[in-house]
Amino acid sequence: MSVAILMGSSSDASIMDDAVQTLRSFDVPVEVRVLSAHRTPDDTIAFARGAKDAGVQVIIGAAGGAAHLAGVIAAATPLPVIGVPIALANLGGMDSLLAMVQMPKGIPVATVAVNGARNAALLAIRIIALSDPRVAAELDRFTADLADQVRDMDAEIVARYATS
Repeated sequence: MSVAILMGSSSDASIMDDAVQTLRSFDVPVEVRVLSAHRTPDDTIAFARGAKDAGVQVIIGAAGGAAHLAGVIAAATPLPVIGVPIALANLGGMDSLLAMVQMPKGIPVATVAVNGARNAALLAIRIIALSDPRVAAELDRFTADLADQVRDMDAEIVARYATS
């Protein structure tokens, strides 16, 4: 079982690398592809339709501008789809975000923040952890480590600003 990361252009790879590395840190297999909702719609739909049978559990779709990739994927698969809106030069990703979150009824796409590749991967990991005890244990450790980091920062700040 795996996570598929699909991006509309190879220029999105610099953002999506964070998702790839996060999934790999949990030993979750990942497949990464460039597929376009507009330039290769037949390839995109064929991938989405075959993903479940290929062992994919979650699909992450990243796109900028019109940002239709995640929606097209969601329309063609029963799998959970997580959208990552990619910021472009002009509108700071607002166009991508709005395109992604305005899905029609019945075609859900969970959408993370603009350029939020790491959170997309972590959401995919949470979904997988529901049925995979190994991933669930790794997620528990990760969550505990995050809490420890905040506690360490808190102790440092308390010490720095303690009154004599």
